[in-house]
Amino acid sequence: MKGLLTLAFQFLFFLSYAQQNLVPYVRPLIGTEKMGHTFPGATVPFGAVQLSPDTDTISYERNGKYNGDVYRYCAGYKYEDKTIVGFSHTHFSGTGHSDLGDFLVMPTQGRLQLNPGVASDTKTGFRSAFSHDHEVAEAGYYRVKLDDDNILAELTATNRVGVHQYTFPKSDASHIILDMMAGIYNYDEKVVWTYIRVVNDTLVTGYRQTNGWARTRTEYFAMTFSKPFKSYGQQNFDKPQVYRGFWRKFDQNHNFPEIAGKRLRMHFDFDTQEGEKIKVKMALSPVSQQNALENMRAEATHWNFDGYKKQAQLQWNQELNKIQIEASENEKINFYTSLYHTFINPTVYMDVNGQYKGLDQNVHKAEGFTNYTTFSLWDTYRALHPFFNLMQPGRNNDMVASMMKHYDQSTLKMLPVWSHYANDNWCMSGYHSVSVLADAIIKGVYKGDPMKALEACIATSNHRDYEGIGVYIDRGYIPAEQNGTSVSNTLEYAYDDWAIAQLAKKLGWTDVYETYQKRAQNWKNVFDSSIRFMRPRLADGSFKKDFDLLSTHGQGFIEGNSWNFSFFVPQDPQALMQAMGGAKIFAARLDTLFSMHLPDQFFAETEDITREGIIGGYIHGNEPAHHVAYLYNWAGQPWKTQARVRMILNMQYKPTSDGLGGNDDCGQMSAWYLFSSMGFYPVAPGSDVYSIGSPLVKNAKIQLENGQTFTIEAINQSDKHVYVEKVLLNGKPVTNWQLSHADVLKGGKLTFYMSTKPARK
Repeated sequence: MKGLLTLAFQFLFFLSYAQQNLVPYVRPLIGTEKMGHTFPGATVPFGAVQLSPDTDTISYERNGKYNGDVYRYCAGYKYEDKTIVGFSHTHFSGTGHSDLGDFLVMPTQGRLQLNPGVASDTKTGFRSAFSHDHEVAEAGYYRVKLDDDNILAELTATNRVGVHQYTFPKSDASHIILDMMAGIYNYDEKVVWTYIRVVNDTLVTGYRQTNGWARTRTEYFAMTFSKPFKSYGQQNFDKPQVYRGFWRKFDQNHNFPEIAGKRLRMHFDFDTQEGEKIKVKMALSPVSQQNALENMRAEATHWNFDGYKKQAQLQWNQELNKIQIEASENEKINFYTSLYHTFINPTVYMDVNGQYKGLDQNVHKAEGFTNYTTFSLWDTYRALHPFFNLMQPGRNNDMVASMMKHYDQSTLKMLPVWSHYANDNWCMSGYHSVSVLADAIIKGVYKGDPMKALEACIATSNHRDYEGIGVYIDRGYIPAEQNGTSVSNTLEYAYDDWAIAQLAKKLGWTDVYETYQKRAQNWKNVFDSSIRFMRPRLADGSFKKDFDLLSTHGQGFIEGNSWNFSFFVPQDPQALMQAMGGAKIFAARLDTLFSMHLPDQFFAETEDITREGIIGGYIHGNEPAHHVAYLYNWAGQPWKTQARVRMILNMQYKPTSDGLGGNDDCGQMSAWYLFSSMGFYPVAPGSDVYSIGSPLVKNAKIQLENGQTFTIEAINQSDKHVYVEKVLLNGKPVTNWQLSHADVLKGGKLTFYMSTKPARK
């Protein structure tokens, strides 16, 4: 009888954790309108290919200056647009600056045009009008009807291969255009060189090198067609040069198999029957054309488009099922779209044979790990990488290993700041890779040499000629005269130094711990006790007199103001609270932040901040204050954390194309949603502790990589039941509004008892 009961229990266990079909809850169009900067196209989890439509070709430059309109095209696609210029193979998800947009492909028919034309008149070029009524975006799949030429475009992907399927009308003049000039955040001279080799009537290989956000970036491709093209050609848009060489002996514009230049567009021509499908596979490689071809042969061996789509969606479903929730339909859409967005970046950056291009521009081979790129660390250290430590520890181990290889290959001996495609673009402030390393090691995720990781952290934090680090070390703050973001840099360095201290403590390196624990107190040097706000400090030690607490421009802060950054001491909220005057004053200051009105004039010059992402004066659409709602827990008013968190969840995340209040920033915004909707958040990565909030879901079952299951249950959950009456961990009361990572890893149940009234105890 006991054996039968055991078998029955195992059967019920299997049923309870059987995979659900969660793909329908993913809506990639969320965040494609206004400020989200997400893309709607096809990719697989952490895939090297992001095959997606680009809706215009706005230049980064206009009249020799920055063209502000280009900011709307960070992901290549803008929901408000009514035309598509083509489908390119690399995209960032949710960033506030951009690059990529490689190898744009566009099907057309009729008169051949090799210029995209203008959005106001699609007949002027190869772009096409489209309607959202004939557009479908799913996890791993995208479809749209190109109205001008009556062509149905469908996209899916493997890890390293973009797969296209184009359904043509009957025509003796059908074309597939390969645009080597197109790019995101493009401008004259960004494309350094391109090369195309027509191997035969179905296979083309090549590469292009660009000089953009990534200064030296080369991407290789292999492109194959399901049907032989009847003819092909190119148009070279390069500016005339005095030196022409002797390639001019050939007619390179028509059926010539080897083309090179800076500004090239190719066309491949076909006869098509009504409803005929031509398929294209485009494999990418960071190393070589041959590797791109090997990637294709390894991952895309057939022409069954529906098979690739099914495979991509099976991959997504497997990842999505790591967390199964019970919630309303809209909340499920928000939740699983957020989970989808967190699992797009960082991206795999190596070939099937393990080779990748290193920061030194040499070819390396990843031994025992998968090499990743696209590290937007100013954003993602806060919640995305901590989320990976919980839900993707194997991948995060490899991401940290990738950062360590970056350090090894760096001539400056620095960990990445914002890196992609074998480059560091040095965007944003802080050296937040040290937070990612510390968090991964402290939580037992990183399997590499922890002492070497600590040495890399120390070397990075002591690179004196990088953005004020030297004067920061000498003075304990960065003087306002020397840096336009002196206050926020000081605050971020202080937090990072605390993370290094925690890592040193973990490894028993006492002198390093003491040094960096002292450096972690440097936030006090830019805290003006007379007004109890963070404030720019001059080299003579005095605080800047001409100062505005509300403005986000020219006040010493990056993408924020003093009201938000004054709460940026996540490593020691208790000390910050005392500096502000104690718990009562601290809580009142938080109340004011959420209830005040921030007029448009105070963020008019900061393009990353718009009205949609602001609640009172709290700027959720940007990252620096993402931990702030949880600070009420330190002030003894946890019910306010609960109310604020639920308010933010409902106001800043909606299941619509404009449903994100700010850039998703490679998944950081989504990771905040996922943690917070489950009821806890990592206020200070580098610590083992989560701060408890108010769950939005009724139930969540988290499948951990160690085989354990951690369940979150919210009793009496509803839109009005935002307050937490009590919390039990495995039946025992949680009294300090904290949850340890170690307790989560053990599995078990976290039970919230929800109420309409605050539990003021």
